[in-house]
Amino acid sequence: MDNGKHSLGTVGIWSMELRGAARPKVREAAAELDQLGFPALWIPGLDGLGALDDVQHLLAAAPRATVALGVLSMWGQDPARLGDRWSALDAAYGPRALLGLGVSNAHSAANAGQDYGRPTASMSRFLDGLDTAPRPVPADRRLLGALGPKMADLATARTSGWHPFLVTPEYSATQRARVGEAPLIAPHLAVVLDRDPARARAAARAGVGMFIGFPAYRSNLVRLGFGAEDLIPGGSDRLIDALVAWGDLDDVAERIQAHLDAGADHVTLHVLRPDAHDGGDLPRQQWRELATLLPRFTPRTDQPR
Repeated sequence: MDNGKHSLGTVGIWSMELRGAARPKVREAAAELDQLGFPALWIPGLDGLGALDDVQHLLAAAPRATVALGVLSMWGQDPARLGDRWSALDAAYGPRALLGLGVSNAHSAANAGQDYGRPTASMSRFLDGLDTAPRPVPADRRLLGALGPKMADLATARTSGWHPFLVTPEYSATQRARVGEAPLIAPHLAVVLDRDPARARAAARAGVGMFIGFPAYRSNLVRLGFGAEDLIPGGSDRLIDALVAWGDLDDVAERIQAHLDAGADHVTLHVLRPDAHDGGDLPRQQWRELATLLPRFTPRTDQPR
């Protein structure tokens, strides 16, 4: 399977702001990210509303980049309609979009009038729908928002791979040893370009601390060896330091390399800032600084292409 590892490269940008800012600002920022050499731009699915419109906008603004939706909740989505839309994006912009799908939670399923069921079984049925749609979304153009081994195995069997959130390099090492070299593993890595520990950790907690309380993330962090003393509101210093790359550019480069050495194929960098005020404030200066790291990283060569 051509799982898109070449097109993603090794380091991409994950940004809430590329969905939240005004369209003209997003268009200008995406064009600059493309020119800076970032091979992939990732945006969250959020509530799903307008997600594919935002993918289309980024494809138009960044003509060389892959645009990955990481990830869209499967609940409330119609596989046939999704397949039609994805086919239209391919026709207009070439096969540069990657569809990330997540099973979310029982509340999201109930809001869509559906039964959550067993997560892997529910996701498998949705993938069946994508496979049998009039215009299927090919397996190598989709990935899952997986954490646990069952969903990761489903991602390995039926998609290009998966995009884990709030994980350490040890997670990638464990999963790579378990599933082999073929599937894509593209972890999210939050980044704070600030050497002051108090400011950096405060920015990290403001950006990702709330997710530590979500059951799926808590369960995975326990699997990674963190205990109750770490899983406090906002996370302990030990947990924050393990999940978020903060410091100067060399510190961030070291953390990226740790993920790649552990078996990740691609690392998505999510800039968090001590001075951020809202989702419309694009961290363009930080992106420019991070772009200077790109020549340090080359794709892994120990997996099939």
